Amino acid sequence: MKTLIDVRNNVRLLSLIMIAVLALPLVTSAQAGKIDFTGSWTLNADKSTMGDGPRMGGGDFTAKQEGNALTVDRSFTTRDGQTINSTMKYTLDGKESVNTSPRGDSKSVASWSADSKILTIKTSRTFNMNGESRTMNSTEVWTITDPRTITINSTMSTPNGDRTTTMVYERK
Repeated sequence: MKTLIDVRNNVRLLSLIMIAVLALPLVTSAQAGKIDFTGSWTLNADKSTMGDGPRMGGGDFTAKQEGNALTVDRSFTTRDGQTINSTMKYTLDGKESVNTSPRGDSKSVASWSADSKILTIKTSRTFNMNGESRTMNSTEVWTITDPRTITINSTMSTPNGDRTTTMVYERK
């Protein structure tokens, strides 16, 4: 009787091991299917549509994607010639990320499309302007349009109205 129980336990253990071995490639394949935005990217202003009003986004950037983390180091030049550098860090697992800047904190949630080919980053930033607290909400949709090109469609809602841009970046 004890031998029969040992055999059944061994069969169950072997069955669980086989299920794990068969499922591992599926999990790895699903993770491998996500787009990787890692690289150094430069703005192609001729292919971009920046819209009217103050500049949103733009400038060259470097992205580093590791696991469920995306770090974006960006630089751009203001109208008065000053170079601004910023680093934004996002988690890619649907959890909120908080980034701090001189203008205030921004809270972002990044999520993948069902096919893991498009990344959407929704951000809310509250800051003080002329003694008033203001909130801006934005959505960035990141898409690899070909192996050397990223397109980022952005929509920003501000107290002064909505603004949409399409920024095209090419791999350096």
